[in-house]
Amino acid sequence: MIAAIPFWHRKRLHEMSPTEWESLCDGCGKCCLAKLEDEDTGEVYHTDLVCRYMDQESCQCTVYATRLAKVPGCTVLTPATVGDYQWLPYTCAYRTLHEGRPLADWHPLVSGDPDSVHAAGVSVRHRVLSEDRVPEEDWEEHIIHWVL
Repeated sequence: MIAAIPFWHRKRLHEMSPTEWESLCDGCGKCCLAKLEDEDTGEVYHTDLVCRYMDQESCQCTVYATRLAKVPGCTVLTPATVGDYQWLPYTCAYRTLHEGRPLADWHPLVSGDPDSVHAAGVSVRHRVLSEDRVPEEDWEEHIIHWVL
């Protein structure tokens, strides 16, 4: 029976409905980390600083519906662009499915528990600071290596 097969197993990313697409987000918050790019090499470095609009307990955006107006550089993933973001963490469901890998057991769609991403230690919960607490000239001091 086709209905018993989860949508992420039977559909390609571009075939998913907007609701299905949005549900792929595991709520880890890693895409909301402030990133620094080396102008010479193009290499992207993650920091332990998150967007001022992230609820650090839930790791969810508090202004999701209007985020692009408030944060013009906010990343918008689409099926067509997900492969362009090489900095997405290996654990990201969008990257995972784009690369043909299965979702992890801790992913909320698999576990059925929205807190499983936090329980597995995959999220940024309790590991970050709001970007508005650190002057931008000091962001380099906040580069981390635990994201990827």
